[in-house]
Amino acid sequence: MSTFDETMQFRLRPDEPTRAERVLLLAYEALNEKGYNPIHQISGYLISGDPAYITSYKEARDAIRRVERDELIEELVRFYLSSRLP
Repeated sequence: MSTFDETMQFRLRPDEPTRAERVLLLAYEALNEKGYNPIHQISGYLISGDPAYITSYKEARDAIRRVERDELIEELVRFYLSSRLP
């Protein structure tokens, strides 16, 4: 079996933000600047999948739609647990 037939995992450098992280930060910043509660809006999007929860300001809606919701959730869980575990 060739190594190309196996699932491969690539790790980014720890100091390099993931695409999901960059998109979440962009959405947060855009929502905050427009006067929305970013936590409520991003949570609404993650639960429902409705992009209307994310403002189109700074092209945040387009950016967040390019990333799968499960990738965004994984990034949030990773960040939360990394700040809680030793």
